[in-house]
Amino acid sequence: MDINAVKQAIRDVPDFPKPGILFKDITTAIKNPEIVSFLSKHIADYYRNKGINKVAGIESRGFIFGSILALQLNAGFIPVRKPGKLPAETLKKTYSLEYGEDAVEIHKDAINPGDIVLLHDDLLATGGTALAALELLQELGAKKVYTNFLIELEFLKGIERLKEYTEVYSLIKY
Repeated sequence: MDINAVKQAIRDVPDFPKPGILFKDITTAIKNPEIVSFLSKHIADYYRNKGINKVAGIESRGFIFGSILALQLNAGFIPVRKPGKLPAETLKKTYSLEYGEDAVEIHKDAINPGDIVLLHDDLLATGGTALAALELLQELGAKKVYTNFLIELEFLKGIERLKEYTEVYSLIKY
């Protein structure tokens, strides 16, 4: 198994969620247990010795590998969700994305000062969602935040918005 095999298993869906967007659908890749195992081991090995004690996954596809990574890194898992989905007191950040505006929330008690956090999502496009989540983690007192994506759409230059604040590692680049 290698990254090229994973790339070949990712489906392109044209005009989703709106006309002109070419959506990278990981569901065709993650239905293969060998791919799930390869990706989760590869990412966990990259971060294994960085002292991570929390993994934050961005709704919803970030939950898939975020929870697996938390288990493999012996870390807690923190959901970063769309507004109104978390039951206790939250912090919220609004951001722009390539096809509109959205927001993310996190529980106010999700992070302890000094936590070292791995922020994970499936895809980096313009960086708005990840930057909003990163700002929430920093506001709550995270000592350090590493950021990981399965896929990076390099032509959208989302990494430019993030690299000033965090180390970014993406496995697959288009």
